[in-house]
Amino acid sequence: MAKPNFQFQKRQKELERKKKNDEKLQRKLEKNSAPADESPAASPAEEESP
Repeated sequence: MAKPNFQFQKRQKELERKKKNDEKLQRKLEKNSAPADESPAASPAEEESP
């Protein structure tokens, strides 16, 4: 029976963790940028209405 390659398993686990953290960071940045983009657009519209 072949012995397991723990270094490969560890590297794969680290890559998976990094990918997950990157995706989480992207979602966080998108969430923070979306309200900021909408707020300036809403402010001039509100000023023109009255």
